[in-house]
Amino acid sequence: MTSDRAPDADAPSADHGGAPASPRGRGGDLPSVLIDQIEVHVREHLRPRLEGLTDEEYFFDPSGRGRAWTVHPRIPDAELPPTRLQGGSGEMVIDFEAPEPTPAPLTTIAWRLGHLIVGVLALRSHSHFRGPTADYMTWDYAATATEALAQFDAEYERWISGVRSWSAEDLLVAVGEAEGPWAEHSRATLVAHINRELIHHLAEIALLRDLWAHRG
Repeated sequence: MTSDRAPDADAPSADHGGAPASPRGRGGDLPSVLIDQIEVHVREHLRPRLEGLTDEEYFFDPSGRGRAWTVHPRIPDAELPPTRLQGGSGEMVIDFEAPEPTPAPLTTIAWRLGHLIVGVLALRSHSHFRGPTADYMTWDYAATATEALAQFDAEYERWISGVRSWSAEDLLVAVGEAEGPWAEHSRATLVAHINRELIHHLAEIALLRDLWAHRG
């Protein structure tokens, strides 16, 4: 004898083997997980740690020897070592070397913010959300901490707004040739990677602020 009563929507269903299926958890859709993860870390924890950043901290050399990679006024090419590169379109440039030495030099807050602003955020917004053209060699790097934080805020907002436009299905699409050897990986994988980049580099910057505050 069958029942005319509709099944309880909240009751766990059975799988094909007859065992009850596990109940679905809350908030588990892919866009929410990825966006909430980074928004909580950036908005509530990491970005507030940058408030009050001074120019002295921005350019602080943690090596104490003047050898850290940083952002600085352009040096005439004739005065550069053969392997040293200067990225940037304006008066301020960012340091690189090719090939990169082992171990790589320590980097200042200015350098780390430049990396986040350009390589992590602006370049990806251009590739995936039609943002302005951006790359290390043509960026106009910030000469002050205030300017750098304004650039970071603008590029983070551009990136996260783009990510919000992707549905769960959109996140499963391959990232394509803009990501080079990772072209076949999903957009979700890219977003997770950018989350990791933001979290660990902003945490490094917070630690450099601690070192500045407790310098001997």
